[in-house]
Amino acid sequence: MSRALERALARLRRRPPAAGAEPAPLPAGAAFRAVVDERLRSLERQLDEVKGRVNGLLFLLAGTVATQVVLRLIAQRW
Repeated sequence: MSRALERALARLRRRPPAAGAEPAPLPAGAAFRAVVDERLRSLERQLDEVKGRVNGLLFLLAGTVATQVVLRLIAQRW
């Protein structure tokens, strides 16, 4: 995937600019990789946060169900 991206960027760099238009500055390869790596790290942190929240909700749900079961068992014996 990264080689295809590098080839696409190389094609964009080789294209002559349209008449009267200034070429858009493209980040260098190392800078582009650094930006992608930083975005990936950010996504990983956000995913870890979402996983933690989902796990918390599942434990809350399991605790609620267990409490209801215990309360119903106690209520039936009395």
